[in-house]
Amino acid sequence: MSDDLNKDLDDFDGESIVVMKDDEGNEFYYREDMIIPIGEKRFAILVPIDIEDEGCECQEDDCECGCEDTDVFIARIDVDQDGEEIYIDPTDEEFEEVRNAYEQLLEEEYEEN
Repeated sequence: MSDDLNKDLDDFDGESIVVMKDDEGNEFYYREDMIIPIGEKRFAILVPIDIEDEGCECQEDDCECGCEDTDVFIARIDVDQDGEEIYIDPTDEEFEEVRNAYEQLLEEEYEEN
């Protein structure tokens, strides 16, 4: 990992950063936004990190920078034979359960504010 990349990722100190590679070896970085337990399984809500973008600093409800348009990803957290956490695609049924739980949490948070 390059020094510039390390410096950019240091901005997320204290947050879990997940690095995923596509079939071509390209790395993509995600911030673990939330863990949602369902049954005995755990699922991560992952938000893409654009290291070249400094992010939105606005605090406005009518922000036009697109910060609210970020897609999130859902990954099931499993443990491999070495005891390391790995992130894998959930089944369609798991995806729907987690999506519903996440949307309910967001709705509850919105109602509290």
